Amino acid sequence: MKTASVVLLLLPLLQSASRSQSPFDGTWVIDTGNNENLANEKPTVFLVSDGIFRSDDRVLKTNGKDQKVRATGYWDTVSVRIVDERTVEVISKKTGKPMFSETDTVSADGNTLTQVVQDTTEAEAVTFENLYKRVAPGPPGAHVLSGTWQVFKQSRSANSTIITYKCTSQGFSAATPLGERLDAKFDGKFYLMQDDPAHTEVSVKLVDPYTIEQTNKRDGKIAFVVRLQVTPDGKTIHASSKSSEDGSVKTWELHKKPE
Repeated sequence: MKTASVVLLLLPLLQSASRSQSPFDGTWVIDTGNNENLANEKPTVFLVSDGIFRSDDRVLKTNGKDQKVRATGYWDTVSVRIVDERTVEVISKKTGKPMFSETDTVSADGNTLTQVVQDTTEAEAVTFENLYKRVAPGPPGAHVLSGTWQVFKQSRSANSTIITYKCTSQGFSAATPLGERLDAKFDGKFYLMQDDPAHTEVSVKLVDPYTIEQTNKRDGKIAFVVRLQVTPDGKTIHASSKSSEDGSVKTWELHKKPE
């Protein structure tokens, strides 16, 4: 009888523990108003001169025609067109389908760059806007886009800011309203991200109850590592992404959406 009483007393506690949620569980919204860490990002350098567009490792003609580039999961051709004396348009395609369109427009005083990127790889188009300040001018005679730019403000359309997480002792899942979904176990294996044109594979690690590490792989190579850390109050996720290519780090925050 005594043993039975103890079991009955413990039963509510065991049931409560089995229903306990991870601090990751729920719907989160990316904070698009926090731009404090952008000053740490690597500056962007453009050179548009003599019919050639240069940025990072891209060297392309500005004739508006599709040009073959090193294929990725998101594009295999890129075209560049000088729209006018202050604007340049860059369109990336995959097997002829537009995937990303980028419009770079410099202000009349030449000191501010507004970059609008439209991502059409999702179920709905997603728009990003980046604002840059000029750090250094381009060479004489070059298009006004030429020079070194430092991003200071970023924003994105609301349809790209929502993500739902679920974490158990066995694995981790993430899903967006646009159709992207990840279901991965904490077993060190890589799992395919669903509805991703680049066929990204992700391995997840539970560092502690408040921290998840995601290793993302594309074309057989590690592309970047994402770290998600929930604050003790369960209301905010501090997120960071470190590129395996150049070591650059991006940071952002997500806030828990009230149920």
